[in-house]
Formats: sequence, C-alpha cells, structure tokens
Amino acid sequence: MLLIWRYFHADQVYRSDVLGVFGTGMRWFMAMLAGGLGKNNPSSLLDNAPLSQLLRERLDLSGIRRSIDAGALYALSITVSGYASGQSVSFFQSVPGLAGWQRARRIGIPEIIDFEHLLASSALPFIFPAVPLHREFFGDGSMRQIAPISPALHLGADRVVVIGVGRKMQNAPARVKMTGYPSLAQIAGHALNSIFLDGLEVDIERLQRINNTIKLIPPEARNKDKMQLREVDVLVISPSEEIDRIAANYAHELPRSIRYLLRGLGASRSGGATLTSYLLFERAYCRALIDLGYKDTMARRDEIARFINVEFKRGS
Repeated sequence: MLLIWRYFHADQVYRSDVLGVFGTGMRWFMAMLAGGLGKNNPSSLLDNAPLSQLLRERLDLSGIRRSIDAGALYALSITVSGYASGQSVSFFQSVPGLAGWQRARRIGIPEIIDFEHLLASSALPFIFPAVPLHREFFGDGSMRQIAPISPALHLGADRVVVIGVGRKMQNAPARVKMTGYPSLAQIAGHALNSIFLDGLEVDIERLQRINNTIKLIPPEARNKDKMQLREVDVLVISPSEEIDRIAANYAHELPRSIRYLLRGLGASRSGGATLTSYLLFERAYCRALIDLGYKDTMARRDEIARFINVEFKRGS
C-alpha cells in the first residue's frame, strides 16, 4: 500500500477528466435551474468510481478474518454517518463474543467489513456520493462523530494511539484581519475541518479529564462500587507542520480541470488551501506527507517505543 501512496494520482480516486468534472458541474447547474425536478440530478461534486475500482483491485478484505483467526487482530471498526438517522454507526468485525453498543446518536454493529463500508466512510459530504448500506445512505464517518475514540474503547482497548492530521495548537491562534469576504472554498474548508478535526480534539480532552478524575478515586472504592470507568492511556501524534501550507505548495500538481474548478471556488485565494488538501491525491504531496510523518515519528521514537512496549535498535 505504501507504493500506492508514493505514486498516487487524483484520477485513481475520482474522475479528473474534463468530461467527468465539468459534466457533473453542468448537471448541478441545470438541476438548480430546474428546481431539482430533473431525473438525473447529480449526487456529488465528483465521481469517485476510480476509488471503488482501486480498493477492489488492491485490497483483500478476506485477510481481516484470517488475521482475526490467527490472533493477529482483535477487531476492526469502520465508522460511517447516516444521512437519515443522523447516527454515527461503527460497523465492526472482531473476535467472537464482542457485542454491539448503543449510546446517544452513536451505535456499534457487528458485521463483515466490505468495500461499501470503506467507500461510505470516505464519502466526503458534497464532494463524493453517499453509499447505501441496508436501509440508509451513509457518508463520511467523521460527520456527527462526537466521540471518535469511543469505538476503540467499546471494543476493549485500554491504550490508544491517535494519529491526527491537524497541527496541535499550543496557544490560541492569532486573530487575523480579513480584507475581503471569505471565498466559497474557504468556507467549505472551514466546514470540513470542523467535521474532521474538532471532534477528535474534544474527545481527547474528555478522555484525559476522565483519566485524571479516576486517579482521584481509590482503587478499593472503584472495586466496591463496581464502577465501569477505567483509565485509558492515550498517545497523540500530530503533524509538526500545517497540512494546509504543504497542500498550497503542491496545488499545481492537481489535474488542470480540478485546478480550474478550485479556482472558481476561490481556492487559489488566501485560506483556500484547506479544501485543496482534501482533493490533492498526487504523489509529490503524498510523499511530502510521508516524509513529515516519518520525521515526526522518529522525533518521538523513544516515547512511542515505551508506549507500545517495543525496543528500537539504534541506527534503525
């Protein structure tokens, strides 16, 4: 899979040809003029049929069951968001005996993981089409996901490694005076970041706060009252550089049709790189992210080794 990321192109994820991009755009325009009364109204901005083909060619999902049977994997969970119910649904495949769960607006359902689950979990709102599963259409799992770490805890984890994509802010960001109205791309990027980043940061803070509270309760009191709370160790790895800035440096790698589309949305203006980063499946950008991830991980290698109980050999 690493080779795929190192040699990625956008046309492996969505149709980036002129007909595929602007054909959909024209259908959107006609649907608005017709008040949505047409029979072939578009379901998304882009067509991600190439991603479906890539997954089916490169992934052997039967390996999930083989890994579970071999004792190498305990459980795998894929989270999606229901457009009708508003629920965050975590489909999971696991060792026998793990039961599903139900909480406020989030549930866990045992099921054999298939390609439709993967496509639904990556169906960015507005950008990629929703995927039908059972009786409902589902989109990206980060929508309405108020507790992203919850599925891992329900499946029995007592240590969690969180790999984030948002740079950890040490201080409140500086207020910048805006000289013009925000572009559509800037608003869309802000909305996507709110969906994908904010919930994770809040959940990590909540988990750390619960850990601190549990430490104040004597073990004998916890055992006596049969409390269900338990401490969960968490290790958060965040990029040391802003992904948006990296994306801005590689935006020219996108196919011309996508660059033209993003320019029309205002992505070429200040603040528009966030939306670009969600579509930038190009090898130069992916390699830059791989290199950044390697650098950030090696900078904390001793801490990570202690957390996962392994020993690195010096020089490796």
